[in-house]
Amino acid sequence: MSRRQPQDCTEMSHVREAIDEIDIHLVELVAQRFGYVDRAWQLKQHGPEGAVVPWRIQQVIDKVRHHADEKGLPPELAEAMWRQMIGWFIQYEEEQLARSAESGDDKSSA
Repeated sequence: MSRRQPQDCTEMSHVREAIDEIDIHLVELVAQRFGYVDRAWQLKQHGPEGAVVPWRIQQVIDKVRHHADEKGLPPELAEAMWRQMIGWFIQYEEEQLARSAESGDDKSSA
């Protein structure tokens, strides 16, 4: 990435261009994370864990808050974003697990 640093932006167009570039990368990263979430429900259908694993959720939030703080990002903002994302992923996992249980489908062997 060869974008300007925030302090080097002299026009709003520079700021917007950098934000648009960052947004593209964020979507790519969330898509990668989604791939792992998609695999997680497939593995969970054969084990005792459900979609909600409270200790893991807290572990992720703690790590995100710590990393955000190290980077100068308000930890509350990072936590709010991750809780929203985790909530969506949990709902997705629950729906997939329920669908799999109803149909007896085993996508992990496909």
